[in-house]
Amino acid sequence: MNRWLFQGVEGEHDLTDALRCEGAAQAANREPQSSDADTLHEECGVMAIHGHPDAAREAYLGLYALQHRGQESAGIATADGQRLANIKGMGLVSEIFTEDVLAKLPGTMAIGHTRYSTTGDSALLNAQPIRVDSTKGLIAIAHNGNLVNLGNLRTRLERAGAYFQTTSDSEIIVQLIAHSKAGSLVDAIADSLSQVDGAFSIVMMTRDRIFAARDPRGFRPLSMGRIKNPGAPDTILFASETCAFDLLRAEYVRDVQPGELVMVSEDGVTSRQYASGVQQASCIFEHVYFARPDSRIFGRWVQESRDRMGRQLARESGVPADVVVPVPDSGVTAALGYAEEAGIPFRLGLIRNHYVGRTFIEPEQRVRDFGVRLKLNPVHNLLEGKRVVLIDDSIIRGTTSRKIVRMVRGAGAKEVHLRISCPPTVSPCFYGVDTPSKRDLIAANQSIEEIRRFIEADSLAYLSLEGLLASCDGGDGHQANRYCVACYTGNYPTQWIDVDEILPAGAAI
Repeated sequence: MNRWLFQGVEGEHDLTDALRCEGAAQAANREPQSSDADTLHEECGVMAIHGHPDAAREAYLGLYALQHRGQESAGIATADGQRLANIKGMGLVSEIFTEDVLAKLPGTMAIGHTRYSTTGDSALLNAQPIRVDSTKGLIAIAHNGNLVNLGNLRTRLERAGAYFQTTSDSEIIVQLIAHSKAGSLVDAIADSLSQVDGAFSIVMMTRDRIFAARDPRGFRPLSMGRIKNPGAPDTILFASETCAFDLLRAEYVRDVQPGELVMVSEDGVTSRQYASGVQQASCIFEHVYFARPDSRIFGRWVQESRDRMGRQLARESGVPADVVVPVPDSGVTAALGYAEEAGIPFRLGLIRNHYVGRTFIEPEQRVRDFGVRLKLNPVHNLLEGKRVVLIDDSIIRGTTSRKIVRMVRGAGAKEVHLRISCPPTVSPCFYGVDTPSKRDLIAANQSIEEIRRFIEADSLAYLSLEGLLASCDGGDGHQANRYCVACYTGNYPTQWIDVDEILPAGAAI
């Protein structure tokens, strides 16, 4: 398989046609994903830069900071006012964008994307940014989220003569722009965004402008930053998480608001509200798990939310114990909060191997729990003979939790009490999280006591929904009402759709 896809890159041949055939063949032959996967995969990360002499490198660094949001593929598109070039590939950001590759992307504007597929094939063809030469000119788009009315839109567009290059739902937005009857490009984008339903935080680029927008409910995060350039216009940035600004030494300006379309050009920054009057429904799982703890998401620091989750968990379901141990890395901050609230020592009793690759060769099946042991290793002297409170962010299928409980007990723990810093996950997500179907979610099919017996813990407790919302409240008394909690309640902010109607990652449209 080709390592890179080049589009509009000087000195390189476009590989779009060849990869379209390759992607279709891969989709037809791909085996379904293993049902043993017991984690929620990150969605995607997006990045945009306007007004920097080395925009591609800035985008690369921003994507590096957002790598936790998707490790499947990555891409960067740049523009210099005349040309729009795009390079993307399968793998990690650092694997794709070497010095030689970045040198092929000149320009003062860039958008970037790091991806984990939730709809569309897991193939190079569907890596983003997606570049389309349309009646409105060249447009590149990078998208975080998931559209829930993509089937009807795609059918309508194909009947109108649209020719899709990919099987990703992100291209639908570009095709809507191309087929819009609006007079200006800004009006066409606003018109197109008003037609799609679901979750989208997007950045787009033409030869001379950058656009950024969020869906009217604000499901996914998107922030705006600024680098001050003495004697020159400021560099404007957009990123899924503010941790990307820290690496680039940019200052956080504000969040892109739900239903807002921001345009950046040589004339400055302009904004319009293309949709309003819709109840905000930002994904609370960003605070529970997805976002880095050093990011500010939906106007609130993730670290603070997770600390409060741990403290509330100790108040709701404290148990006599000798030590509090997090499941690294996402359980660390909640465990710190739990330990301080409960007055129990915090210890790193599980050590994570941060250098495990995305793939590895497993030994024979008789080596039990190898996958978990490859990533985590218990510190025996901290666990032996102890009553352990084990803190994790969620339980999905339960298989990984059982392996970790067995690991801690095998290291000599006298008792293992598992505490989860969010409510039971009982419903799939349609808005950009790769959640299993309801039949595969253990909490949707078993009681808490049945789950406890399955994972072999001495006790099990989850954080209440009220406790989670209070932990993520910014203190103004109403921010908790701005979150989507459908994965915990089954009550969706958009029209309910059966999970089978949302295409799995390995299926073609």
